[in-house]
Amino acid sequence: MKRIKTDILVIGAGSGGLSVAAGAVQMGARVTLLEGHKMGGDCLNYGCVPSKALIASGKAAHAQAHSSVYGVADAVPQIDYAGAKDHVQGVISQIEPVDSQDRFEGLGVEVIREFGTFISDREVQAGDTVITARRIVIATGSSPLVPPIEGINDVPYLTNETLWELRERPEHLLIIGGGPIGMEMAQAHVRLGSKVTVIEGDTALGKDDPEAAAIVLDNLRAEGIEIIEGAQASRIEGKAGAVTVHTEDGQSVHGTHLLVAVGRKTNTADLGLEAAGIETTRTGIKVDDSLKTTNRRVYAIGDVAGGLQFTHVAGYHAGVIIRSMLFALPSKAKTSHIPWATYTDPELAQVGLTEAQARDTHGDKLEVVRFHYVHNDRAIAERKTKGLIKVMVVKGRPVGATIAGHQAGELINLWALVLANNMKMSQVAAMVAPYPTIGEVNKRAAGAYFSPRLFESDLVKRVVGLVQRLIP
Repeated sequence: MKRIKTDILVIGAGSGGLSVAAGAVQMGARVTLLEGHKMGGDCLNYGCVPSKALIASGKAAHAQAHSSVYGVADAVPQIDYAGAKDHVQGVISQIEPVDSQDRFEGLGVEVIREFGTFISDREVQAGDTVITARRIVIATGSSPLVPPIEGINDVPYLTNETLWELRERPEHLLIIGGGPIGMEMAQAHVRLGSKVTVIEGDTALGKDDPEAAAIVLDNLRAEGIEIIEGAQASRIEGKAGAVTVHTEDGQSVHGTHLLVAVGRKTNTADLGLEAAGIETTRTGIKVDDSLKTTNRRVYAIGDVAGGLQFTHVAGYHAGVIIRSMLFALPSKAKTSHIPWATYTDPELAQVGLTEAQARDTHGDKLEVVRFHYVHNDRAIAERKTKGLIKVMVVKGRPVGATIAGHQAGELINLWALVLANNMKMSQVAAMVAPYPTIGEVNKRAAGAYFSPRLFESDLVKRVVGLVQRLIP
């Protein structure tokens, strides 16, 4: 049995683990990284990267079929589903070197391609190697959750991990789950020529602001996606090419392929957490505000920490714990400034509190300002006028922003900056945005906050009147 000692041991080479390893080794720490599967984790291989690549293929097909509004004749797109998957793999391959074993070994990280299991509070075994570390970071991420629906193990089904292996376009794709993954893949596939039915036990995009989600869902339905809400899947039967999903309310939905997209489960099995005195909760590993587990030597970051499950959160967590591990400085994670986006068309983005959450928290102190895309000149020029922005404001400071519309995922960046730095609406209003841009939506939202104060104020009008009379 080989034994090594290191300053920092990172278990998992996904977004969070790679960020910790790269940052720590370049600042002088000895770092060992364990990965028993693919470098880059879920995001590169199964999640963010491939899904956005397939969405791009669907967008290209949709543009060909809907170009007449711009004075260009509509064309029937010649869709090569296998070719779209080649595009997906090409995108992964282009990004892969950044996350590769060669790159990290070049930085000075010792990379061991084995899964790790705790054998004591500060020792982890990986294959035939035992690593003793001063600090250990668990960054094992999450996997698709497959619910215990009757019959599900008797029929072929896809998850976000296996979808990318499919080379023949589904004739009729059934999707169980109306969250972000389900709705993104629904739109990508309907644009690539599949018939798509989404079966959701509650409300589609139910974790987002209902007013904003409705804008997205209306557009998805207009594109031909059937979205069945309030229909809990109770039984599945069939075979390859002929799958039926039965729901608790008596509906039977027939299709050729099934995608299960109901959520994620954290990867904690086989880690031997008990041997290290690490406790778990229903959602993942138990951590405090500094992301330390119940073993003070061990941190958990990203999806496995049981909070928001986004790649950028894992990267943020990495920065939080590097400050603590390398410099012994207090550092705590917070979520109030964390944005997220759903990459449908139109996009849906959120940072901070939704309107409902803000009303519960702040009551009568809350002001909600709105600006609709239909009044943005660039959106009009591009025929992208479906959408709105809502900003939740308390005493002049934003506490949340919701955007549904073209480039919402880009626009939300400004509000993430505002919330992260506790900025005021006046600072957003002072920004000068180039004309004509979609980004003017943000400034106009700030203008919508100040307009009543300037244009509907009797005091302002009296002051202006007085100045005009007294100043020659």
